[in-house]
Amino acid sequence: MRILYKNPKELGSCLRDMVDVYRDDLMSYEDLSERIKKIISANEERVFKKGGSIEVKIANILGEERVEIIKDIVNN
Repeated sequence: MRILYKNPKELGSCLRDMVDVYRDDLMSYEDLSERIKKIISANEERVFKKGGSIEVKIANILGEERVEIIKDIVNN
C-alpha cells in the first residue's frame, strides 16, 4: 500500500477506494481506520486545511458520505 501522495487526485482516489471497500463489507472498520490514519499522518498538510476541514479537491472526489466516515475515523 502506498502511503505518501503528492497529487491530491491520487490521494482522494485512494481514500475513496478504501472507504468503498469498507462499505462493501470487504474490510473491517479497524483495518480501514488503521490504513486511513497512516495515510493521513503521512499526508496531513495535503488532506486538511488550516481550519481542520478536508481540502476541497479531495472532498469533491470523496463525496459527503465518505468525508463523514473519514472525519469520524480521524476524530476518534
